[in-house]
Amino acid sequence: MLKCGIEIHQRLSTEKKLFCNCPASAEGEEKPTGAVTRRLKPVYGELGQVDPAAAFEGTRNKSFEYQIMPTSSCLVELDEEPPGETNLQALLAVLEIALLLNARVLDEVHVMRKTVVDGSATSGFQRTALVAVDGSLQTSFGNVAIPTICLEEESSGIVRREADKNIYRLDRLGIPLVEIATDPSISSGSQAREVAEKIGLLLRSTGRAQRGIGSIRQDLNVSVEGGTRVEIKGAQELADLSKLVENEASRQRRIIEIMNALSKRPGELHAQLPIDVSELFDKTESNFVKKALAQGNHAMATRLKGFAGLLKLELMPDHRLGTELSDYAKAHAGVQGIIHSDEDPSKYDFTPQEMTAVGQKLECNSLDGWALCIADVPTATKALDAVAQRAKTITTIGVLGETRRAEGEKSRFMRPLPGSARMYPETDVPTLEITQDLLAKVEKGLPETFEQKAKRYELNGLSKQVAHAMAKSATAEEFEKLCEHTTAEPVLVASLLLETITALARQGVEINTLSFQDKSKALKGVVEGKIVKAALAPILAEIAKGKTFEEVSEQAQYRKMNGIPLEAAISAKAKASGLRGEDLFTTLMKEHRNHADPAEMRAILSKHRMLDK
Repeated sequence: MLKCGIEIHQRLSTEKKLFCNCPASAEGEEKPTGAVTRRLKPVYGELGQVDPAAAFEGTRNKSFEYQIMPTSSCLVELDEEPPGETNLQALLAVLEIALLLNARVLDEVHVMRKTVVDGSATSGFQRTALVAVDGSLQTSFGNVAIPTICLEEESSGIVRREADKNIYRLDRLGIPLVEIATDPSISSGSQAREVAEKIGLLLRSTGRAQRGIGSIRQDLNVSVEGGTRVEIKGAQELADLSKLVENEASRQRRIIEIMNALSKRPGELHAQLPIDVSELFDKTESNFVKKALAQGNHAMATRLKGFAGLLKLELMPDHRLGTELSDYAKAHAGVQGIIHSDEDPSKYDFTPQEMTAVGQKLECNSLDGWALCIADVPTATKALDAVAQRAKTITTIGVLGETRRAEGEKSRFMRPLPGSARMYPETDVPTLEITQDLLAKVEKGLPETFEQKAKRYELNGLSKQVAHAMAKSATAEEFEKLCEHTTAEPVLVASLLLETITALARQGVEINTLSFQDKSKALKGVVEGKIVKAALAPILAEIAKGKTFEEVSEQAQYRKMNGIPLEAAISAKAKASGLRGEDLFTTLMKEHRNHADPAEMRAILSKHRMLDK
């Protein structure tokens, strides 16, 4: 059985950041005017314990460089000045979102500090505040509970990661976020996608959500029977969510299968100290090994008792158990990866004899595997210790609670799962009181949701499918204005915006040059009988090149033909071609598509009994 919960992190569209007066934008266009370098250490939380995730990050011994932006960062981001008052505009946005999610807003909002030692916050913590609880969201799979809705500050934007240093920009740090967390009642990848999409649409309907790449992120919490909760952070693409959930479920199930297989193999895995096997590669033909050893590195290896044949097993597409152990080595020691006994030796230009020699040096039997790492001795030892420790926990625990990083439809190990020890009170920000009067004002101004908007569009004559597409579209506001300023049927307006304009864009037409007035005139031309619907696309394409509607619509190929001229054209084509019925209609439409109405043409053909062969 699969269980999944989602945390949605959405940047809010406010003028200022959450605790200072810097603009809440992170466009990446500013150039830094300076930088500071910090080292962060884990500290005890409110419960007197060090959070395991913070402790892990502390062992990596990285420094962090923060690029200072001239207009979008200040001493608050540098943690050189206390935070200012909480941004009321951001708080009102979260209250609005909470009410739309049927949540119970708390009487008081207390800001807390959440320990973060990966360098994404200069202070070593992120400020977060619980605003509402006990919300709910209706989906086609049933009701999904939303236990918490929080207001928090965005982290720094990563520029690049290096072996011993991460570099961040400070323009993003402190932008207000809303965090919406569901319960673990989601039972499939497709449901996870629907929940994320519905919450995303609700956030957009408020008009208080930032748009653009990186402005919304999904974290997933996934577990299966016999496994445990695993957090996957930073899923960006909605299209990847379903597979991401299913692949994590597959990974956990496969690890459980491997644990069961190991339990049937004799002997107990014990931690073996890595040993130096560099001498085995003195005459190697592997260029990367020769180069690494020449630079003073060493080939270190450790035995993985009972793992022969298991390291090549696939946990999820193109991700094997060996890949999993390699990720642990990378995360703990910063190495490029490991080589293991189940790999094809030709991949590294190794000989079978070299692979066999490593196993013999480690005193492996036929059931044992091994892992090898090439780096300086302390680094390689640290990497292999992490591999051996994870291998040992596979035999005893199986799936570990951990935080992983989303990479498309798959994920990679990042660090241990954080716990409650990471939270402690923020003493620099006053408590916020949420009064009934304030809530009443927010409730009175609640916006129309996408579902409500789609229902209204259906009542106006759109099909259910088109109504939902129109409600989700970025042109929904323009749709309503065009319906208001012209007498065109809503179906025609929706077709123009969803189909015609989209098709023109795919053809390379500069649709951004088409104004509201251009579209309005074109629709009026159809309503008033000056042009036909089929002519909208070619006419707008010419308008996009700089012509006016009046100029284009008067051209002979676009001016609507009807009445006696149309009858004459039909009669002439019938005599010249000898065609009748649908063949005649099809031929006529090819010639007169852009200036004759199909319904009128059929009426004339029927009148003169030309539809019968």
